[in-house]
Amino acid sequence: MSSGGDTTGSLGATRVGRVLRKLENGTAVTVLFIVPAIPAAEIVLRGVFRTGIWAGAAYLTHFVFLLGFVGGLITTRSGRHLAISVFVSNPDSRIGKTSRMITASLSTMFSTALLWSSLSLVLIGFSAADRVGHVPTRVFAVAMPIAFLIMAVRFARTSTRPVVSGALGVMLGSFLAFPALLNILFEISTNVPFVVMDFWDVWFSVIGTVSVPLIVLTVASAFLGTPLFLVLGGVALVLFAQSGGAIEVVPSEGYEMLTGAAIPAIPLFTLAGYFLSESKAGERLVRLFRALFGWLPGGLIIAAVLATVFFTTFTGASGVTILALGGLLYYVLHESGSHSDRFTTGILTSSSNVGLLFPPSLAMILYGTTAQINIFEMFLAGIVPGIVIVVAFCTVGVVVSIRRGVRPVAFDAREAILAIRESIGEIMLPVVIITAFFSGLTTIVETGALAVVYVLIVEVAIRKEIPLKRFPEVALNCITIIGGVLVILAAARGLSYFIIDARVPMILSEWVEATIASPIVFLVLLNIVLLVTGCFMDIFSAILVVAPLVIPLGALYGIDPIHLGVIFIANLGLGFTTPPVGLDLFIASYRFNKPLSTMYRNILPFFLVQLGVVLIITYVPWLSTVLVRTFGG
Repeated sequence: MSSGGDTTGSLGATRVGRVLRKLENGTAVTVLFIVPAIPAAEIVLRGVFRTGIWAGAAYLTHFVFLLGFVGGLITTRSGRHLAISVFVSNPDSRIGKTSRMITASLSTMFSTALLWSSLSLVLIGFSAADRVGHVPTRVFAVAMPIAFLIMAVRFARTSTRPVVSGALGVMLGSFLAFPALLNILFEISTNVPFVVMDFWDVWFSVIGTVSVPLIVLTVASAFLGTPLFLVLGGVALVLFAQSGGAIEVVPSEGYEMLTGAAIPAIPLFTLAGYFLSESKAGERLVRLFRALFGWLPGGLIIAAVLATVFFTTFTGASGVTILALGGLLYYVLHESGSHSDRFTTGILTSSSNVGLLFPPSLAMILYGTTAQINIFEMFLAGIVPGIVIVVAFCTVGVVVSIRRGVRPVAFDAREAILAIRESIGEIMLPVVIITAFFSGLTTIVETGALAVVYVLIVEVAIRKEIPLKRFPEVALNCITIIGGVLVILAAARGLSYFIIDARVPMILSEWVEATIASPIVFLVLLNIVLLVTGCFMDIFSAILVVAPLVIPLGALYGIDPIHLGVIFIANLGLGFTTPPVGLDLFIASYRFNKPLSTMYRNILPFFLVQLGVVLIITYVPWLSTVLVRTFGG
């Protein structure tokens, strides 16, 4: 779901707008290909010369940081930030126009506040001596205030009254960020007028009064279409302001998040998956699975489930799988496979989130990083539970096919051999990745770079399905996803920091310990909370905001932290298809051209099947820990 249409308007028609667009596009595409080039070069240099790139890791993480904010700009420009918008069906109605004005004003306000707080951070948080290799750290860090400045302008222009929303947003955002503005003034000149200093008490009093209503309004605006990263970042700003804390912590934590050692794996695997989805790999995989399993009862369904799981595993987003493979698999199951429209759309939407449990799942990487759990062991932990869900869906397919008398296609050995030969490149991708990572030859980031190089060699150099002239187009489409995810991670980290700093996990642990005696009851409540969370939040921000609360509670009841991680990911994946506002339901409604009410009905049987398996995963920890105990450590 997006937060609106293209927001550049007349700006894009001006010379400045065109220059800015070209600069953004050129920078983003260049950085996007620098990111995999650094770890790929590290692999070669280590293997051949037993050395590496000096400060290579620092350069890599800071280029990812730059990519996040340039990508965020492009995502804002195209109106593709993750948002909910469940209460606005007609944006041109009176309610729709009012909603757009509210969301534009709030988005401009929080972008302005983040502009001043991040500019303050650049001035006081980094010294001239701080460097990334030979480059001053401020050269990278200044991308934050520049990005938020342009975002503020673009969000204001989405309003039905852009001048009003812009002026209101800038004034309120500057007021919210008053302490940061004060720090900027002190950095510029020590002669700050006393009247400005005297305003401090007034500001603090007003913030204390309006903080709760403002937080409620911000959270409510998420359902009108305010981008989720601004909802998370805005709430964090207000919380720090009313508590007397430095609001620079919010952009500072965003910087720390995006320059984390494992974060580059997210854009790397996303890039590999996106190039895979832009090629004809999906068609080859469908042909392969159909040739191998089509002769079985329910074989076409088995083929469809395996194809969606494979794609989500490598794209890291179930919504991308629905968009990329939905039409093709709908034809295979419904138009040529004799399965009903209701069954087809239901199982394709449901099975799309299962790949989140298999390596190299981006959700597993982020959870392992957040919970400080070995990512190798998180990958191992998700395999058996993921297989159980796949088997459950395939079993449903077999039973339904037999009951409806759907005839399987005859096995054709020649077709199977041709399909294997044709898709050998895609078949070897998981083999190469799993072998490289699980054998210890490459780190998780280097594995992501290896995946990018492999996909480019197979799909571009050998198959020539994506011509070089389409690289910028494909890269920019990918960047809108990467930028949207990375800015959410940056914003959510600030809110997560406040939650931990305010001792919320400890307070919650004490309350839960005093209220809930049984681990079983705790797990039931955890399932409910995570399902609801999965409805309203994307998996990345949910991990950053909710995981710090859940992890200490799990320890309180003696739940294995790796098992808890699998419970977390499995429940959030199911939450994407939980009526009424599971994110994948909106995407499926768009892709299959079905009303949401129809998708609710279509998804329900498969939702119940997956819910049953998720409960089994929750209460049978052996499923999550058996491979870890056998091969981990």
